[in-house]
Amino acid sequence: MDSIADGVFTVDHSWNITFFNRAAEEVTGISALEALGRPCWEVFRANVCETACVLRQTLETGKPVVCQPIAILRADGKEIPITVSTALLKDEEGRIIGGVETFRDLSLVEDLRREIHRQYRLDDIISKSPLMQKIFAILPDIARSDSTVLIQGESGTGKELIARALHHLSSRARGPFVAVNCGALPDTLLESELFGHVKGAFTGAVGAKVGRFELARGGSLFLDEIGDIPVSIQTKLLRALQEQEIKPLGAAKASKVDVRILASTNQNIEEKIQDKTFREDLYYRLNVVTIKTPSLQDISEDIPLLANHFSRMACSELGLSPKRFTAEALEELRRRPWPGNVRELQNLVRRVVMFSPHSVIRSLELQALEGPGNPAAPALHPWGEGSLSQIELYGQAKERIVSRFTHDYVADLLAQTGGNVTRAAELSGLGRASLQKIMRRLGIKSEGFRKEE
Repeated sequence: MDSIADGVFTVDHSWNITFFNRAAEEVTGISALEALGRPCWEVFRANVCETACVLRQTLETGKPVVCQPIAILRADGKEIPITVSTALLKDEEGRIIGGVETFRDLSLVEDLRREIHRQYRLDDIISKSPLMQKIFAILPDIARSDSTVLIQGESGTGKELIARALHHLSSRARGPFVAVNCGALPDTLLESELFGHVKGAFTGAVGAKVGRFELARGGSLFLDEIGDIPVSIQTKLLRALQEQEIKPLGAAKASKVDVRILASTNQNIEEKIQDKTFREDLYYRLNVVTIKTPSLQDISEDIPLLANHFSRMACSELGLSPKRFTAEALEELRRRPWPGNVRELQNLVRRVVMFSPHSVIRSLELQALEGPGNPAAPALHPWGEGSLSQIELYGQAKERIVSRFTHDYVADLLAQTGGNVTRAAELSGLGRASLQKIMRRLGIKSEGFRKEE
């Protein structure tokens, strides 16, 4: 055991360490002499020791844990990432005499991941594909000018992320970034939303409204799905671009604006020009600089990178332990068609992370959670006999989210009241006894919120 690269230690039924190999010494910074005979949580100091000990889980259920990512504190106080695997420890006659845990230092892997992340990231966009790297290379130059930019691409390809990156890289970065979805508003509201209106401009205009052009003053205005703007509004938009001035609905005179226009579309504007549904002069005014975002199928080499990124995001937002995909699962994701592009991939990854009971996500789980009507998805027990159904897993995920929200809400009430349970109950509209019951269930104590005199 001292000759292998992975750290290994064993414990007895009292959780005292009975074996500690050389790799375990190197990873933790604690010698075997110091570790032997001590409770494992004093030596290992993992971030799950008190709440979700993986070795305890194995001893209580009899089931091994494989490659669970966690973090531990070394003897020098440095936190390092590791993966752990656990199993039951038995004697020659098959009697359980304790547990065994193996662990692997992932510090080098994390350093490499951060370096890759640095190389393959621009603002909030992540990609290693040559197509996207070319876009990364030209974005800073485009951002330095104040030219209007038209971003073309299919729905879900990250057009707004490109627009935000241009804003953040520009001299207007300290100004506001204002986005408006031109296809989501009816014609009557869109004009008011863009240019604003004065009091009494139309029936129901009981007060003045500041438009998005004015809100974006000194910054950037992103017109998403510009192809959906009706011809009646295109004329006013053209004037705003040419003269850098707008006239709110009902206003007597125009006012100057200082804003950079970034626009996007998933439509063929040239065809709309032929159909007389888009002004040619407006198109040329918008199309000073064009960026075309590739579909996910065109940059399929990015799918594993994006899937792991979205998994980390989802786990962080939902308060879950980190989850990763097997190589086979990533390859299956890479081979799939993605009509919804990056947005569809992100939604699938989030769904799998929420519902999967495992830290390692395999191909079978992807198939099970792909959605209704998928013939490859078993209806009740997608991860084998005796496992939880998708509906049960959804219930568990929902319960975790609700529990976390409740915990944060109660903690905030107690923080506001300095630990005064009676006052916190009054603020929440609950009775004191009901709030105390919730606090006991969530393990919240008022003492931790009391302010020192």
